[in-house]
Amino acid sequence: MNSNTKRSRMKISRSRVRMKATAIPMLRFEDQRLTSFAGVVVLQRFFQLIALKTRLRQCFRHVAKGKIYDPTAIFLQLIVHLVLGFRELRDVAHYRDDPLLQPLLGLRHLPNVATISRMLKGADERSVHKLRQLLRELVLERVAERGLPRITLDFDGSVQSTKRHAEGTAVGFNKKKKGARSYYPLFCVLAQTGQVLDFLHRAGNVHDSNGARAFILQCVWYAQTALPGVIIEVRMDSAFFSDEIVDALDAAGIDMSISVPFERFVELKRMIERRQRWQFIHDDLSYFEAQWKPKSWSRRFRFLFIRTRAKQQHKGPVQLDLFEPYVYGYEFKVIVTNKTLAAASVVEYHAGRGSQENTFGELKTHCHMDYVPVRTRAGNETYLLASLFAFNLIRDLQMKVQPPQRSTNRKRTALWAFERVETVRHTILQRAGRLSTPSGRHVLTFCAGRDLKQRVLQIFQALAA
Repeated sequence: MNSNTKRSRMKISRSRVRMKATAIPMLRFEDQRLTSFAGVVVLQRFFQLIALKTRLRQCFRHVAKGKIYDPTAIFLQLIVHLVLGFRELRDVAHYRDDPLLQPLLGLRHLPNVATISRMLKGADERSVHKLRQLLRELVLERVAERGLPRITLDFDGSVQSTKRHAEGTAVGFNKKKKGARSYYPLFCVLAQTGQVLDFLHRAGNVHDSNGARAFILQCVWYAQTALPGVIIEVRMDSAFFSDEIVDALDAAGIDMSISVPFERFVELKRMIERRQRWQFIHDDLSYFEAQWKPKSWSRRFRFLFIRTRAKQQHKGPVQLDLFEPYVYGYEFKVIVTNKTLAAASVVEYHAGRGSQENTFGELKTHCHMDYVPVRTRAGNETYLLASLFAFNLIRDLQMKVQPPQRSTNRKRTALWAFERVETVRHTILQRAGRLSTPSGRHVLTFCAGRDLKQRVLQIFQALAA
């Protein structure tokens, strides 16, 4: 055999090897009890630890049980549904046959979309009230467990749009979807953990401040009752600037800072225009302060006037007054506060409220808070609560596993370095595994991987401790 023939056969042989290596495998479907969500076993252990199912059951004690499914199990399924990244109710079809999710929920068969929809449509205000109560309890329990000396409550609203009519929706201001019907709930976010403490459900055509005073004082009372001796602070944007809110918080001894819509007050604009001397915090940030009150208010408060060098030059003059141009290159902000800290500290503290936008962004993007599944108001509130539980519980799990990275900070942002829900989902929960029962004992086998093994065992050890 000559050398040319040998080389030819060598080439054919290598080609065949490559074809075999890249060939599409033969498909086979068998009942191997395989799961795409092996990491959910972490949630199963965590839910047992905090007695979540037992506590949820108390929220639905007054509701008649279905022939097959308990509303408690369905609500717990909604939480897991959202934690795993599914949005619409019909998405339950993607995991109904998963062998690991069934024992997590305590069910032999998971309910279908019609069953879940009926449960939401049949939801009532009493269940919503009790679920809100449990949401608050879980958040405040963790704060009490950590012994935090102070907490900061941030208040803001967020739009929930829908393409169809739903009970309690209305057409109002909607920046992204103009003309769409919507809800406009008001949220209370605990800054130190980034969790939602409570919410006030409202139609989409109300102002931010609608029902705000009572809701704010209620949230403060809940915190004071659960955390005696803990200092409570409150931050809000200019939509909540009113005599009744400022006066009520000050009378209750609550430290607060609220942005001021100074453009509406001629006197405030003139004070800025006439100011010659500004005190510098740094090169781009300066301030002055004054005791002032609007004419309708009962007394004076501390107002901080802040001037920030604009990153981008304005094309025209900055008009603080409609008819009188002022200066180029500055942006202005005014804050009312009863805090006695130095002005620089108050400015930094108030700036920290911007972190709650990250909370809303994550809730909408990764926990689908903005989805409106049914036509009943109580049903949509229940789904919203499932979204809030999903978000809060993932953060709660991380707080159980790791200590806070810092004891406090001037901006009052989160004390833990939280991973996003999406990150936890991809790195831990959405992992392949196989459920087997050798000698009558359940065994969950993960795919081999050092990082995964380390993280799962770390979580279990922390929860056991």
